[in-house]
Amino acid sequence: METFQNFINGRYVDPASREWIDSVNPYLGEAWARIPRSNDADVDKAVQAAHAAMYEGPWAKMNGTERGKLLQRLADLVERDAERLAEIEVRDNGKLYAEMLGQVRYHPKWLQYFGGLADKIEGRVIPIDKPHHFAFTRKEPVGVVAALTAWNSPLLFIAWKCAAALAAGCSVVVKPSEFASASTLAYARLTAEAGFPDGVFNVVTGYGPEAGGALIRHPLVSKITFTGSDATGAAIYQEAAKQLKRVTLELGGKSPNIVFEDCNIDAALSGAVSGIFAATGQTCIAGSRLLVQNSIKDEFSRRLVELGKTARKGDPMLPETNIGPVTTPPQFQKIVSYLDIAKKEGARCILGGAPVPAGALPGNQFVEPTIFTDVTSDMRIAREEVFGPVLSIIGFEDEKEAVRIANDTIYGLAAGIWTSDMGRAFRVSAAIRAGTVWVNTYRAVSYMMPFGGMKHSGIGRESGIESIESYLETKSTWISYDPNVPGNPFTLR
Repeated sequence: METFQNFINGRYVDPASREWIDSVNPYLGEAWARIPRSNDADVDKAVQAAHAAMYEGPWAKMNGTERGKLLQRLADLVERDAERLAEIEVRDNGKLYAEMLGQVRYHPKWLQYFGGLADKIEGRVIPIDKPHHFAFTRKEPVGVVAALTAWNSPLLFIAWKCAAALAAGCSVVVKPSEFASASTLAYARLTAEAGFPDGVFNVVTGYGPEAGGALIRHPLVSKITFTGSDATGAAIYQEAAKQLKRVTLELGGKSPNIVFEDCNIDAALSGAVSGIFAATGQTCIAGSRLLVQNSIKDEFSRRLVELGKTARKGDPMLPETNIGPVTTPPQFQKIVSYLDIAKKEGARCILGGAPVPAGALPGNQFVEPTIFTDVTSDMRIAREEVFGPVLSIIGFEDEKEAVRIANDTIYGLAAGIWTSDMGRAFRVSAAIRAGTVWVNTYRAVSYMMPFGGMKHSGIGRESGIESIESYLETKSTWISYDPNVPGNPFTLR
């Protein structure tokens, strides 16, 4: 059993409670580490350190070029330790080592990208209409940032949230999910090694209502960035509004993956599998609603089932494994409950449809890759986020109906389109209400491209140039060089 500590003000410290939470390896079903159970005192200590770093310490005096160099140095260290960090993530969340290693190796790109942007944050000189005045704007960091990350890709979310925040000059307090905190705590050591001043990057772990709630409510936190469910996001939004805190919320999805009859069938089949069975379906961008044109629906479904049958379940550390365990017991129970709901509502199961029998694999948290057909848009399986390897197939007649079905959801995070008609690709991508639309690909992400959702899928964008603006305030400054004092000081000038 490895014991981790909170990372506050540049050093590892025990929680004030002297209490710990077991971190369970989802594949083995056994605790492998302990993380701190933090409380208000730990959160306050971390936020106070972050606030002091922002306004009193060397971080406050650093220019963009200096901040950028630290981010570049951190990128090099993450590259160096990528395999170790990825292995920790697999122990914590049970996702495939191949996927976690790919994410950690791609993580430095965010640090390099925003490190390069750090000294390009510019204000403007305004050609103001008032005589004898010089007016300009400057960009300043918004303040202490609370970054709350999800258990499915902890370090990827660190890259999405913290690279831009640090480049902007903010300090951060990260609160990872209690189900997957170890990799974030291990990562914190690299920020110190890279040379970030004490208090700039802090990590406190624990339960959401305790550590997370204290962090969200803390009066010195100016901005909250959160990845998770829409229900939790809405609660955070309400709490943040009480103190007028800024928020970025990356929430759930029920993404349509639309297959037209003129598509490349083999590519679309691969995209459908990638969209739902990769990451065991535990991703906000999962293409959980597969909309297939009726003219090819039966044949496409048959071939998809055959492809789904080839998925190998097992140890996520092994390269031949395709499907790992569900990360948490509550999530496992939720997925299993939706299998029963779908069947009761009349969906027809053509693949899987059950948990893997107890004892067949370690940990007892595996769900068979599952495909339902005869699904209608009013069924819960088509409307609610399952967050597991469960696919709903819905037929459509034409382009107009496909768009209608795709938009018939409270979510708007992502969508996929498979077609060889580029005119259709442009029309349908424009008509779909989603923050990201992929055409003839699925699950592609980049540090260069904004990512976020519409409707219940969130507020704001992460990654890309525009994301750094959410960590900045614009200050307007007026300087008068008029030698004459205005005659009437009671009027608006």
